[in-house]
Amino acid sequence: MVLMVELRRTKRVYAMKVIKKALVTDDEDIDWVQTEKHVFETASNHPFLVGLHSCFQTPSRLFFVIEFVRGGDLMFHMQRQRRLPEEHARFYAAEISLALHFLHSHGIIYRDLKLDNVLLDHEGHIKLTDYGMCKEGVRPGDTTSTFCGTPNYIAPEILRGEEYGFSVDWWALGVLTYEMLAGRSPFDIAQAADNPDQNTEDYLFQLVRGRSAVSVDWWALGVLTYEMLAGRSPFDIAQAADNPDQNTEDYLFQVILEKTIRIPRSLSVKAASVLKGFLNKSAAERLGCGENAFLDILHHPFFKTIDWEMLEQKQVVPPFKPRLESERDLANFPPEFTDEPVHLTPDNDTVIADIDQSEFEGFEYVNPLLMSLEDCAYGSYGAESSSSDYDSVCSELPAKRPTLLQHMFCLPLN
Repeated sequence: MVLMVELRRTKRVYAMKVIKKALVTDDEDIDWVQTEKHVFETASNHPFLVGLHSCFQTPSRLFFVIEFVRGGDLMFHMQRQRRLPEEHARFYAAEISLALHFLHSHGIIYRDLKLDNVLLDHEGHIKLTDYGMCKEGVRPGDTTSTFCGTPNYIAPEILRGEEYGFSVDWWALGVLTYEMLAGRSPFDIAQAADNPDQNTEDYLFQLVRGRSAVSVDWWALGVLTYEMLAGRSPFDIAQAADNPDQNTEDYLFQVILEKTIRIPRSLSVKAASVLKGFLNKSAAERLGCGENAFLDILHHPFFKTIDWEMLEQKQVVPPFKPRLESERDLANFPPEFTDEPVHLTPDNDTVIADIDQSEFEGFEYVNPLLMSLEDCAYGSYGAESSSSDYDSVCSELPAKRPTLLQHMFCLPLN
């Protein structure tokens, strides 16, 4: 669960990620939580990564207080624009490249780059978020082998069960850049059928045309009934290719491994070149993975117009600025999430008794770049606050004995 919260003293808005300790059940889960915390700490030092304000815990929950990035994610904006102008895609790909390079230089493989995890701030600059799949402690030349990632973005070397390194992030950037430029995934079933222009609204209408003329309502009922019975549309590209079993994850992986990626003819030569570079199925030959590593990306013709130094200093004006009415404006987030009521369930003593609290020792953290410990001690109440003030705040919060950090936030905001 992620809540929008407010720092009492400054009224500044943050996002608060809440994790139930009862769901952190084994060593792998504990490692995941610690890794996410460590990467959040590291990310606080880069302009294109979501940083950490603080961490605290109650007997039942863990809390990450992180930057609230108001502009929404690229998935949200792509759903409204379908595809981006090349100038926009180049800008976002360049900022993402700098963020990935920073993580790599600190021994971190991101492993979860996708449209949903690329946020836009109020000015239009990107910030990567969600570090739960990150791998820490990776030195140049080191590899790992865990099978993970979002299916559409998983690199071929992962699917082949090979050891892999930073190369998987550059592959994912290729997939994401393709999506921005083409308005679809490079691994859509249409592309697998050797027609990169099929997965369009016009092609869907072409499939529908030629059917017998029927009442539009009965037609719609037929489509809906088909979807309920078959679990997919009667006009899926897979079905149009006379193979109703293609629309599966296994088939997607087969496409990633075996099919040639076809670049839409509408893209520029430079855009096609950078996509072919990132989407090379050989990790060793992939753009960003050769002897010159990141320098090959910096000097690629697609990025020729980018002033990398100015970009990293956020001195380049973004091509798009999200519309925002206030610091709390949620217009750039899907209403099905923002309208959902927030329920922090009461603590269950039986559940808490089964939690090994020693596993979470040292979880508390305050980012020295954003605030000082003196702010923690005095910022919320003032030096003259009494114990009765402290107890009155405690009574407003769901935990029985929250830590001092928890008193600093009003949660949640409506």
